[in-house]
Amino acid sequence: MRFFVDHRQKDWPEWLASAEFAVNNKVHTTTKVSPVMANYGRELRMGRDIKKRGKIEKAMEFVERMKKMHEEAGTALKKA
Repeated sequence: MRFFVDHRQKDWPEWLASAEFAVNNKVHTTTKVSPVMANYGRELRMGRDIKKRGKIEKAMEFVERMKKMHEEAGTALKKA
């Protein structure tokens, strides 16, 4: 938040959404994945590609990918 707030700034609440996006989309140095990727299995998107259609992943493939990601993140956190 220190990047968005200073003692003279009056509009810091307008920057909260940008700060939240930045924090949630930043790859963590220990886990090597962003919080959104770890929780939802995808990265946040910005810009015009929001309605872009892509390959739909099967539910079981998604579950297995998420399990593997959580195991790797947990191992990295324990190691750190």
